[in-house]
Amino acid sequence: MRQVVLDTETTGLEPSQGHRIIEIGALELVDRQLTGRQFHTYINPEREIDQGALEVHGITEEFLHDKPLFAEIADDLVAFADGAELVIHNAPFDIGFIDNELTLSGHEHQSITAVASILDTLELARDLHPGQRNNLDALCKRYEVDNSSRSLHGALLDAEILADVYLAMTGGQVDLGLSLESASSAIDDDQEHIPAEHPAILVLRASEDELTHHRARVADIEKQAGECLYNLSD
Repeated sequence: MRQVVLDTETTGLEPSQGHRIIEIGALELVDRQLTGRQFHTYINPEREIDQGALEVHGITEEFLHDKPLFAEIADDLVAFADGAELVIHNAPFDIGFIDNELTLSGHEHQSITAVASILDTLELARDLHPGQRNNLDALCKRYEVDNSSRSLHGALLDAEILADVYLAMTGGQVDLGLSLESASSAIDDDQEHIPAEHPAILVLRASEDELTHHRARVADIEKQAGECLYNLSD
């Protein structure tokens, strides 16, 4: 399965008010593994940036002055998304802006959904954690994803963080590219199979002091709640 984790930064909140995309960051996942392929670009929006948006991402009009227009990168973006499932946090926001840009640029595809499906991780998080905060910072804290480098928002950085959060929310990177079938196919039928040598298993046993503390803690639990499954018999 091919997925593209995507985020955007914009000049403001509403494309209906003339706001535009100024940055797109996207990372490729194949079978839940980051491949190293990415799509990242800044875009000249040909308009001013709202002060509120500037305080969020810190990207200035001066910095964007010599960057390409959306129409110049549209084909590359569509090609990168083609056939993938787009993983986006609060997808209606980003898809609304991308579709608006595709329309303004006169691209043959008026919506990115013509070439890709959408998975909204905000909706997924709300299903998993109803009634709780589910913005990206809250999810990083909940799933112990390091976002210490995120003093300001940035599309590529946020896509990297979202990829970690998405994998954590959905069970981690479960496919390591190894299987019994692939392992056995790598062995020639005519070759003798030599079992691999495994190192001795290190067994760490609790000390008497640790056992004493454990028994005291279990006794406290049993006084309050009854029989404890972690009671160690001598």
